[in-house]
Amino acid sequence: MDREDLITSNPLRVLGLDNKAEEGRQSLGLVMARAGLGKTAILVQIALDSMLRGNRVLHVSIGESIEKTRDRYDEILSLMVERLSDEARTEVARRRMIMTFKENVFSRPMLEERLKDLIQQEIFQPDCLIIDGYDFDGNSRQAMEDLKVLMADLGIAVIWFSAVCHREDERVSADGVPAPCHAIDDLFEVVLVIKPHGDHIHLDILKCAYCQVEPGTTLTLDPSTMLIKKA
Repeated sequence: MDREDLITSNPLRVLGLDNKAEEGRQSLGLVMARAGLGKTAILVQIALDSMLRGNRVLHVSIGESIEKTRDRYDEILSLMVERLSDEARTEVARRRMIMTFKENVFSRPMLEERLKDLIQQEIFQPDCLIIDGYDFDGNSRQAMEDLKVLMADLGIAVIWFSAVCHREDERVSADGVPAPCHAIDDLFEVVLVIKPHGDHIHLDILKCAYCQVEPGTTLTLDPSTMLIKKA
């Protein structure tokens, strides 16, 4: 299987991610789940799909090491395809940069400073930004709006976040988006929620402004790998 086959056969095509990026319009996506249910695995699959399509991805990991995040990419790429050439793997890896923050030191000004250093020194200009581990409980709507403006100013069109939801918090938005993001769900074009169903794990599409499927559609995850299964 070559790179083009990986792109066209990827179940993520139903989210219309490539169409949105090609339009050059800013898009925010969100992956939610209870702690430990595989949010990072989904974000990595989204990032790898973007990288395979020729985009540069900056993965900001809050509370995880560079080594652990890199291992996630290597593992999931190997699971996605075993026969991708070493040259193609190297080319894909060049389109990724990982940036880490400790949980208690991440802030918009610090992210802005580090991002501007990368861009202004022509080290790395991301097309897609992944922010894994953002504290939605401890940050306001204004903080999210400020991040959105910053990304637009820096020319970053696609941004994905992960968020932890809690079983005991039953607050939801009109579209079914759970707390702590229920009051800011209008800021996101796509919202995906990971939910266990018996022996299966589902990826529910709660919101999607440009999907090929209707909101309410469910994708299935392989519980042993957390890869999205092909229909």
